[in-house]
Amino acid sequence: MGADDGHPIHYSAVQRGTPVYASDGEQVGKVDAVVDNYEEHILDGFVIEMTGGDLRFVDAPEVARTAERAVRLTIDSAASAQLPAPGPLLPPEFAVEPAQIPHGPVGKYPDDWAECVAQHPPPAPVLPFGIDPRGVDPASPNPLLGLRWFVDRMEPAYALWRRWKREGSTGRASIMWRLARQPRFRWFGRFTKPRMVKKVRGFLNRVQCDQPGTIPQMAVLRAESNKCGPSYLGGGRREDARTRKWYRKFAAAVGDARVVIGFEVDSLGTIDCLARHRRDDRLQLLRYGVDVLSQLPNATIYLEAGASDWEPVKRTAKKLRIIGIHKVRGFMVNVTHHDWTSANVKYGLEVSRLVGGKPFIISTAYNGRGPVHYRHWISRSRYMWRRINVWCHPGMRGLGPEPTTLTANPKIDGYLWVNRPGYSAGSCNGGPVPVGTWWPYRALMYARYATDWQSPPPGTRYGLYKRYTLRDLGAFD
Repeated sequence: MGADDGHPIHYSAVQRGTPVYASDGEQVGKVDAVVDNYEEHILDGFVIEMTGGDLRFVDAPEVARTAERAVRLTIDSAASAQLPAPGPLLPPEFAVEPAQIPHGPVGKYPDDWAECVAQHPPPAPVLPFGIDPRGVDPASPNPLLGLRWFVDRMEPAYALWRRWKREGSTGRASIMWRLARQPRFRWFGRFTKPRMVKKVRGFLNRVQCDQPGTIPQMAVLRAESNKCGPSYLGGGRREDARTRKWYRKFAAAVGDARVVIGFEVDSLGTIDCLARHRRDDRLQLLRYGVDVLSQLPNATIYLEAGASDWEPVKRTAKKLRIIGIHKVRGFMVNVTHHDWTSANVKYGLEVSRLVGGKPFIISTAYNGRGPVHYRHWISRSRYMWRRINVWCHPGMRGLGPEPTTLTANPKIDGYLWVNRPGYSAGSCNGGPVPVGTWWPYRALMYARYATDWQSPPPGTRYGLYKRYTLRDLGAFD
């Protein structure tokens, strides 16, 4: 230890700018921020400004000592140079809208991308020092740190940006760029047909062909849940068998690729839509899927866990324990909802406490203007009411905080865009059918009303400064 480090101090007393030294005595940077779990008073790590000026994250187990005038690490300077960088997922090459339209991706079909990676094998993704991609131990470092993320240049928002740019509609193009440039989840499910395996492998090949070394994000939506009622069987046991087979084939297609997977969007909150005798079957089906996918060696997996304006915390946590949350990194919240990030931070932390301290991600793709909630009165005299959530195409909503690993709490691995702004959720409020149809008008709406708000600013109502009626916002379609 250095003779001039001063007295040992609690990590919370470490000042910004305190020098940071590797185990070989070399100064590698200075403290930029302390990251801790403020509720449990546990150090999560430090954000360090390295000598070159970039920010890196050092996890708590790699901190040997905190003193008045120094922070000492357990790793040497070479390992320190490989520490992951926290911050936005946005790749630098997409940070600024190009003046000219870049050349498009190579090829159009899976065979084209297979040939591309065969002829030009991509380098293995550079994985940060000391980070396990699976991250099953809740105390392990955030597996999303320090990665390069894939931006899908064949996705409709990017194609629409190219088209408007080419046509000279520069104003609309610049608005759409807010959506088109960001790393987002690609969804796979019953609709990924025919030849699902070929399409999954084709997507993974396209990722490495177009942007070698980047990490794709994939969402699974396979378990049938498209109706709701006391006699709805969710496809019955034959469909369960087909879903199990699908899980196995999907896992085989992913193989050892480094990926992030969001498992079965909306699956827990819709279990009560099934006939009562089918609900346990659905939980066991999801448990099987978790068993299969959790064996992928390089997959960071987050299980569906509702939203802050959906099911109660205890009910969600119980379902997560049943389906095997202990086998994966954590869970995801607010995927299909518009509720504020701040509300989902509180909700997610409550769920985490009931599932062994598991980390989680919040989908912020939809929530830049928050939800449209209103009271439906049952009896005004007895002050009885229930909250209505306008979930299907509420109006004047916006993209939320951009994808990042700099979050409000160390239990939150990231704010990610799991959902797909611009895809229809059904015929309500003018949406095109079938569900999942690309809807350019709505994509432009989300981009136009984008904010970085995590909670409603003073003076706003329904996330807007101007006053609108509930009907204006699509509440009574």
